Amino acid sequence: MRLAGTFIYHSPVRSARHASMRSDSLGNIRPTYIKRIALQLVEDHPNEFTDEFEHNKKRVAELTDVRSVMMRNRIAGYVTRYRKRREA
Repeated sequence: MRLAGTFIYHSPVRSARHASMRSDSLGNIRPTYIKRIALQLVEDHPNEFTDEFEHNKKRVAELTDVRSVMMRNRIAGYVTRYRKRREA
């Protein structure tokens, strides 16, 4: 908020009341391209993936040409979460 040349900073830190209200209600929002690649991999290679992140990370690296470590980890994380939900 600007008032006659002064700047008032509003801290992004929330009170404990706000933190406790949203702890279980928010989930991970992933880009569509991460989900699309992950689901395509699971569909094409259903027996290659498990519910262990480290194993899935290695399999994603072997089965794709993704160069970014962050993107590989996000894909592997979504595959892991997808497999856990499907098996439950």
